[in-house]
Amino acid sequence: PSVGVALGQNAIFIRFGTHGFSQLQHNNDVSFCRICVITLAEAHPLLQSGKTIKSINYQISANCSRLQNKVSGKSKRGAQFLTELAPLCRISSSDGEEYTIYSCIRGRLIEVNENILSNPAILQEKPSTEGYIAVVLPKFEESKSITQGLLTQKEYEEVLLKRLNSSS
Repeated sequence: PSVGVALGQNAIFIRFGTHGFSQLQHNNDVSFCRICVITLAEAHPLLQSGKTIKSINYQISANCSRLQNKVSGKSKRGAQFLTELAPLCRISSSDGEEYTIYSCIRGRLIEVNENILSNPAILQEKPSTEGYIAVVLPKFEESKSITQGLLTQKEYEEVLLKRLNSSS
């Protein structure tokens, strides 16, 4: 198996876990867990430019806070439903820049990482593990098409290299 990467707005990617959070790898096996862990991609400006994260805000609008997401039961009742373009949070850097992080997939919001609120640096120090942004559960019938659209780690690195070469 290879690391699954999906490019989205603001260079976000999604990793599929085969057994919860212990393995953040894409698995083509039909029996894989559908949970998606959303993190900042290696190419995100917050990870590239040496910026300092000032704050993270899960308050999307006056009536919508991702922190108010309350999930219960096996069917994940109460989970907020997300579209591909649904904002998950806004991250402000010390230089005044603000980045809106989008879901990039359709599904139910299972949890947001509240630990990054009190320790924003963890987003930069451990972006693909403890610095994750959210966990999303896609619809079962859509999960196969989502995984087929993922890039391997090698494909992702090739895309980054092409971007770098085209901008120089």
